[in-house]
Amino acid sequence: MVFSLTTDTAGDAAGRARMHATCVAYRGRGVLIAGASGSGKSALALQLMALGAALVSDDQVILERRDAMLIASAPDALRGKIEARFVGILSAPSPCAEVAIALAVLLDISETDRLPPDRATNILGCPVPLLHNVAKTYFPAAILQYLEYGRQA
Repeated sequence: MVFSLTTDTAGDAAGRARMHATCVAYRGRGVLIAGASGSGKSALALQLMALGAALVSDDQVILERRDAMLIASAPDALRGKIEARFVGILSAPSPCAEVAIALAVLLDISETDRLPPDRATNILGCPVPLLHNVAKTYFPAAILQYLEYGRQA
């Protein structure tokens, strides 16, 4: 199944666009977290960071197609910052200026299948595996496991 995640700007001639999303990196692989405002993008990123992921960008992500890879980075004004609702804007210095996206998570759709089908989205012409929101405490750990070792079924 292929779903479409849209960017806020059309891809320019250089294959770059901006997306309302959050991105973290784990062991050199990135996860792009998308969803409506207030859906929990920053909250999921904070949970992933507590488990060892590094912030790439919160709220806005610059996406660039390089050959067959989708590369994420932060706009200068947002680099090293993440919003924690009801806490404030937190510093999150990161050695990760950019990362290749290996997975996308769409928080607007809840997963209903115990063993969901393989899903993908297409961003700037790059296919990216896609997970829907799983409202379980193990979801952040499962995302990191997916990033490191992939999915079998």
